[in-house]
Amino acid sequence: MTWRAVCDQEAAWSAPWPEDEPLLVRGSVVIETRLPQLRRLKPLVRVTTGGAWPMSFALQALPGGGLSVVLDQAGAVVSHLLDCADAGRADILRITYAWDGPARTGWLAIERPDTDQITLLPCPNPRPFHRSQIAAMTGEGGDRYLSPEVLFLAVSDRIEPVGPMPTLTADTPIATPDGARRAGELQRGDLVLTAAGESVPVLHALQRTVPARGSFAPVCLRAPYFGLTRDIAVATTQKLLIGGSEVEYLFGREAVRLQAGHLLGTPQVRPAPTGWLVPYVQLLLPEQEVLMAAGCLLESLCAGRIRRKPDLLRASIFAGLDRSTLPEHAPPPGPMLRAFDAIVLAEHRAA
Repeated sequence: MTWRAVCDQEAAWSAPWPEDEPLLVRGSVVIETRLPQLRRLKPLVRVTTGGAWPMSFALQALPGGGLSVVLDQAGAVVSHLLDCADAGRADILRITYAWDGPARTGWLAIERPDTDQITLLPCPNPRPFHRSQIAAMTGEGGDRYLSPEVLFLAVSDRIEPVGPMPTLTADTPIATPDGARRAGELQRGDLVLTAAGESVPVLHALQRTVPARGSFAPVCLRAPYFGLTRDIAVATTQKLLIGGSEVEYLFGREAVRLQAGHLLGTPQVRPAPTGWLVPYVQLLLPEQEVLMAAGCLLESLCAGRIRRKPDLLRASIFAGLDRSTLPEHAPPPGPMLRAFDAIVLAEHRAA
């Protein structure tokens, strides 16, 4: 099992809980929210429970662009202040609290999913969570408040990774020297064709199932836009490479990069039907080469220089992989368009 519960502003879902396992001795709480611009403190998430397993959890937005996280489990307190001053109102922040009771380790992470910015803070000697505390977090018992800025709250019984994430659905057709293959079928050592026409090996094929909400929500890229020969579904954070005369005219570049979710609301991109959870895959290539997927140019997974950052590497999806097999990726070439510019480009291409 992995995800135990997910909730958003409208509904909640929970997996059956084994009667003989009342405690989560390890796991993660993941929250995505937008940061309101304000002049005084504002609660984003507040949960309190009593009884034999009392708990108080508060995530609050601070004036000036900060977050306060306080978790009190019967006197065992985790408290951190997080600086988010450079985050805009439209930016999504992902907060992950992970604990491993038997290992007596834990950490708190804050990310901006559309960038590579991650802050990782240690939280030693964490307490386990009781099932009643988890139920209260997702609105089943206890006292809970979710601000309208909160996109979702989810609880997993595993240490959920932070950093680079898979963003392709398993049935995405990827060009290879032997023809198109489903992304979910590709394995380490297989060859794929890049946008430059070269054959390169897959260093790792990575998979992860996540809540289908917030920045994890899938979107449908519609054919014939983007050169697509068929519709494909990707995560909102999947990045595309776009070229053509409109790009040269508007931005003075041969090609630009944009995020799929920034085009929601245009004819080219629409929400993809999904349940509460969605599995994604991605390919790690030697130089973060651009993939060809049904005629569309999609970026492969960017590892950056995570292999040089031991703490972040251990908390990432690359944990457990041989460090010597991980490449170092330079920042991708070409500018990344802001949401407004991406929509302007989409309108020009649709005209």
